Formats: sequence, structure tokens, C-alpha cells
Amino acid sequence: MEWTRQQKDIINSSGNIKINAVAGSGKTTTIIEYAATRPPGSRILYLAFNKAVKNEAAGKFRNKGLQNVTVETAHSLAFRHVVMGSKYRVKNKDYTTDEILRILELQSTGEQHSQLLIANHILKLSAYFCNSDQTKIQQLKYVDLLEDDEAKTFVGKTYDYIVKQTRIFLGKMDKAEIEITHDFYLKKFQLQQPQLGFDYILFDEAQDASPAMLDIFLKQKATKVMVGDTHQQIYGWRYAVNSLQKANFKTYHLSMSFRFGQDIANLAMETLRLKNLLEPHRPMTILGKGRETKIKTNAVIARTNLGLLVKAIEYVTERKNIRHIYFEGNINSYTYADEGASLYDILSLYNANHDQIRDPIIRSMGNLEDLETYVEQTADTGLSMMIELVRLYGNSIPGMIKAIKEKHVPQNEKAKAEIIFSTVHRCKGMEYDAVLLADDFVTEDKIRRLRDDKNAQPGQFSRMNEEINLLYVAITRAKNGLYIPDSLLPKHFPASPKIYVIASAKQLPKTSEPGSGDQKKGLNIKPVSSEKHLHAANQSWTVELDNELTIMFADGYGLSDLSLHFGRSKTAISMRIKRLGLEDLYY
Repeated sequence: MEWTRQQKDIINSSGNIKINAVAGSGKTTTIIEYAATRPPGSRILYLAFNKAVKNEAAGKFRNKGLQNVTVETAHSLAFRHVVMGSKYRVKNKDYTTDEILRILELQSTGEQHSQLLIANHILKLSAYFCNSDQTKIQQLKYVDLLEDDEAKTFVGKTYDYIVKQTRIFLGKMDKAEIEITHDFYLKKFQLQQPQLGFDYILFDEAQDASPAMLDIFLKQKATKVMVGDTHQQIYGWRYAVNSLQKANFKTYHLSMSFRFGQDIANLAMETLRLKNLLEPHRPMTILGKGRETKIKTNAVIARTNLGLLVKAIEYVTERKNIRHIYFEGNINSYTYADEGASLYDILSLYNANHDQIRDPIIRSMGNLEDLETYVEQTADTGLSMMIELVRLYGNSIPGMIKAIKEKHVPQNEKAKAEIIFSTVHRCKGMEYDAVLLADDFVTEDKIRRLRDDKNAQPGQFSRMNEEINLLYVAITRAKNGLYIPDSLLPKHFPASPKIYVIASAKQLPKTSEPGSGDQKKGLNIKPVSSEKHLHAANQSWTVELDNELTIMFADGYGLSDLSLHFGRSKTAISMRIKRLGLEDLYY
């Protein structure tokens, strides 16, 4: 295999390092070669983000003949050390609010639904603690995580009681009086401060590590390698921290994507530049080297379950010719909130059919307005989205969901699906030939409004950065064609033959190459227009572009690659390099 300069530098490196790898840059292949070149007999641990990545990576290491590499997730590693051979029983699903009520026999404050609210915050505080690197719950500032004023007021009045009951709840798990959660045994593993006995530890998808995972990793005596993409952190809601920014290791880059071409790479970079509207960010360099292929896989990607269901309903009701569809993950999970409340339960509440409601929390509500008040006080976004769906479609929902399920194929027949539906979180790490984005992602206008809001809190800026990451991840799932609502396209983005603006995101290209006549026929799409967007060659050099050129030049990219990347002549690039004095700095 022909390695790039950046890959060679990583493979030949020594000491603790971190690798910032763009989407589709072959990071796993690079890490496998890194492992293969370590001294014979080295004990190597590869930490994967989830089970699917673990299984895929294990197969690749086996095919390379690397028997000295152990492949685990942080949770599987913790399970071996904490649960196996112990008295503990693991609960497959997280505890629900109703279960907390029964286990702890909570007291009421006299306010409506106060016991439910307390139980809900106990669950969130326990998850926050288990994912943290702290040793005591009292060290956490849980109230700072809350945005809603009602939720803050309620928690402020009951915080001591919530903390006390959270400690009792965790204590019951520790004493094996009740089943333990996956978060709990990982936390217990972290508090044991284990030494794992490996010479090298390779930590993949490090940008989405929890503080607990990071603490275990950093305290190992092994040579440590962290791999990820700082702009693909999308699990802040699970208390993840961007570990790549926290570890003081030598930094390497993988800037070349083999998934997509320069058109999509340019859009990905322009999307990330939106972060500069909130605070200065170092420019990200992506060089698109993907090969053009026939379109075989079409995907619709949404930010939320609600956005995805709306798109699926549109397809099923308006495009009768679609026979097979597939939802990434369990299709039934899209109609359930995190705690198990069903979309059908909320519909029954909407119709005042309490005897048909299975979930005890929903059943305890007098009407949909009561549930909406509860959602505001608990900041339960899953329930909030389902309420919105019920408000939108009402009693048409059962028939629509039935139609979707009738067209859904099982996982082993995924290749038959004409369209694949997924949220960003469920398709992370995957790729599709053509991707259509739903219109529920963050827009540039929304980012600007937050920037101009004098009452905005720091936490809102952090969450907005993650919203930009979600859009970036969705864009970089596409290999050959991207269909994007006009509202999501950054202003002044230049004309691009592989990117299509859609006035209505209801249709996907046929299975042909992007841009063909057949593909556009009858579709409500248009290529990005040069009338609306300025071409890169006519733009003045900006500070951001100069920074980007400096990084790429320092990384060793030649004039041909730089010309393609910036959409300018080699002469223009050469003149700018001289103007910035880059040759004197880096040669």
C-alpha cells in the first residue's frame, strides 16, 4: 500500500501521540499499520468506541496477523474487571423514572409531579457522576447543566434531597441490592484506578470519550495513542469531553479523505468555519481524494428522530413506488423515548384514552398539557419531540408507522433497501453513495442569532458547536452526491457539481451518477448556483484562507493539490506562498 506522508509520520512516530483524522481518512488502516510496526512481542490494546467498531476492528487486526493486539471497548474492559465473577447483575436497559420511584420511595414536595421530577433528576445526576472523573457526587455542579429556568428553580430547591437519594441509589447498586447499569460498572472500574499491563494503548474515537474513560486511559503507564476528529464530537449529551483537546500529546494529522471528492470536502470545511461566528477556531484542512463510483446506496440523514420520522412519512405517503426501506438501528427505537415511553402512549394521552397507556409516567398525566409542563421541568428532549409529532400528525400516526414498517427490510437484507434512513448518531462511522439531509439541522442564521444574543450562556455556545459538528458528520457520510436544503448551506459557498440545493427534501437521486440528466429529471433540486455564491477564484485571500494554506503547506502538500483545494491557479498559490513567507518558515 502507498502511504501518504502524514500516515508515514504516524507509523514511524514514538511516544504519546494524538491524531486528528478527518472523516474517511483511513485512520483505522493507519493505526493497524502502526501496531504492526511496534517491536515484536509488544502487548497492544485497541480501545473501540462501541461493539460494532470493536468487531470490525478485531477482524482487521486478525487479517493482518496481529495476534498480540487485544480489542475491547471501555465497557467490555470494565465488565471483565468488575462484573465477571462478582455478585453483580447487569441491567440491560437504563432505569426509568417509575422504577426509581419504587426503589427509593421518594417524598413529595407538595408540587404537582414533584416525585417524578425528583426521580428524573436522580437518574440524570447519577449518569453525570458515573461518566465524570470525580470521586464524589458533591464535587459536581449539576445545576449548571440545566438550561430551563423552571428546571433550575426546582432543582435548586430540592438539590440536597436529590443528591442524598442519588447516593442511596448508587449505594444500592454497589451493594448488589439492585441490578447495576453499564455506566455504574465503568465508573467503579475508573475509581479502582486499574493498571492494565499493556505496552501500547490505541484509543479510537477519542473525541467522544467520557471523563471517566479518559481518566482510566491517561493513568496507564503504556505508550498512548489517541485517534479521532475534534469536529466529530457529538455525544456531549452523554457527558463526553473532547479528549484530543485535553491531552498534552504531540499532534499528528490525517487531512486526506478517501471517501469523497473536493466538492464535499470544501462544504465540510465551510460548515466548520461557522464555528468562527461564536469564537475563533483553527481552520480544518480536508483534501478530498475519493473516487467517483456508481450510486448504489441512498440515505436520508436527520438530526433527530422526529425529523427522520417526518421524512420517512413523506417518502412512504408520497412515493408509492418505493418498496424497500431500512432504518439504521432498531426501527422500533425511533418511536420510543429514552425512558421507554411510546409514541402510542402519547397519542393515547392526546385522545384521553388513559386505559390504553402502558407507561406509568404518561398514564399519571391528566392531559398532553400536563406532560408538556413535565417535559419543560425535566428538559426531556425525547418526549418533547414525540409530543411535537403527535401535535403534527395526530391520529394519522398509527397508519403511517404501519406503512413504514411494512416496507422495512431486516438487517440481513439491507442491500435491498432503495433508501436508508438514519439519524446522525446512528450512522456515525458509516458512508453512503448519495445522502439527502433533512432540514432539522442547525442553520447559519440560528448561529448568528445566538452570537448576537446578549443573554446567551457559555453552555449554549458549547452546545451550538456540537450542533455544527452534527451537520459536519452528516455531510461527510456522502461519497458521491449530497442533497442539502438551501437553509443549511453556508452563505457564499461556491458552485459545486456534486452538491445540490433542494427546495424540498422529499426525493433522492435515482441509482445513477450524480449530475446525470436522468437523476435531475422531475426532482425539485438544483446545483449550487454561481449566481448566488461567489466562485473561490474571485475571492480575496482572507485570514482563514491564509491559515488554511499555511497548515497545508507545512503538512507538505504540493502546488497541484493546493490549486485543486483552493480553486485557484498554481501561479496564484505560489504567489501567496511567497507573500506569506512560508518557504522561509518551513524549508
